[in-house]
Amino acid sequence: MKKITFNTLIFLITISFSCTYAQQEKGITGYDNWLNPWTDFKPNMVKYGSPTQILSGNITEDTKLLKRVVYLLHGDVFVTDSTTLVIEAGTVILGDFKTKGSLTISNGSTIIANGNDTDPIIFTSSRAVKKPGDWGGLFILGNAPTNKTNGKAVLNYGLSTTDAKNVSYGGDNPKSNSGILKYVRIEYAGKRSKDYGYFNSLTLAGVGSETMLNNIMVSYSEGNSFGVLGGAVTLDKMVSFRSSSNDYHVNYGAQCTITNSLAVKSPYISRADASRCLYVLNHDPNETANLSQIQTVVDAENLTLINVSNDLDYDIKVGLVNEAIFIGDAVTFKIDRSVISGFNPAVILDKKISINNESLEKIVFTNSYFNNCKGNIFVKDRRENEDLENWYGSRSFNNVYSNGSDSETFIDVKTSKLPDYRLSINRIIATNNE
Repeated sequence: MKKITFNTLIFLITISFSCTYAQQEKGITGYDNWLNPWTDFKPNMVKYGSPTQILSGNITEDTKLLKRVVYLLHGDVFVTDSTTLVIEAGTVILGDFKTKGSLTISNGSTIIANGNDTDPIIFTSSRAVKKPGDWGGLFILGNAPTNKTNGKAVLNYGLSTTDAKNVSYGGDNPKSNSGILKYVRIEYAGKRSKDYGYFNSLTLAGVGSETMLNNIMVSYSEGNSFGVLGGAVTLDKMVSFRSSSNDYHVNYGAQCTITNSLAVKSPYISRADASRCLYVLNHDPNETANLSQIQTVVDAENLTLINVSNDLDYDIKVGLVNEAIFIGDAVTFKIDRSVISGFNPAVILDKKISINNESLEKIVFTNSYFNNCKGNIFVKDRRENEDLENWYGSRSFNNVYSNGSDSETFIDVKTSKLPDYRLSINRIIATNNE
């Protein structure tokens, strides 16, 4: 009898712990804080020294960049002619401030930027005192489909090139491989051009599913942190920190999976007119959806979207806080086991979206935690959202609504050097046993 009682007790304890973890599997997950040690939330404190080699013009032969050299991107640099650019772990590449340096991996070429957690690859500003928009950014162009004309498009950023093919993207291979970006930091990019607006810090245009994109941190971007233009990509363990614009901008029929990723906004840095964590479109706002083309699909899981504010009520009152997620028409969007905290409101749907079963079955929020938001899900320019509250508030979606402070909700958002944005309810860390 004692043996049966003991075994039963162990079983109940095991089930209890399993259920506890299952209930906390929201937002970024992991038994350890995977942000350490490769991220840097105070990048302006680091000095990399003067560049010892300049990169400019076209790179037309296979090239390897070495850790022992500090490189300077001078003007618009292109990797062309089916060339492979290899970047050694720990390499530092400075974007020139005067020429607004940028790096483009043209369609058919490849980048192998395979850093590691103790030796990440760093793209940052050439200035001693760095500011958002100091330099251009990184463009990777691939051969995967888009919903632009004939599935192909040209980057419209005014990059200086003598051959249009260097800025063309899109094709018919959703599995195309543009290489590897792993353990990479991109800091202070997103320059503003007079005629073409802000650059993305990292643009993935027509990039295919065989491309490996893991552990990439974009910080202090003046433009969007991540721009996904068509293609078929999986983004895992991404970080967008204090972007002035959108954190993740997805458009042009992209098939995009985002997992275990983070966006941290600050109302004192973000532009009030255009700054969301997720800005998901199928086409430009002034266009009409062409339903004969592929449509944008976003499948998101274990995201943490947080707006860190010293006085959230005041910041909302004076118009410094936007919605966390904007969803355009003709988009399929699904998000699961995620945390949305501190926004006004959590989500806005484009007013072109009809609020009916057919539309809402394509826009799904499940097992997610809405915290400290002024309203949850609204249609643009509509003040009433009772129909949406009833729909997404159904038990079948298993969403949770709360008004906890950041200190109660997350493990540590105040430590500026090594924060921990994992969810903490009753001091239980959000984990994922998979």
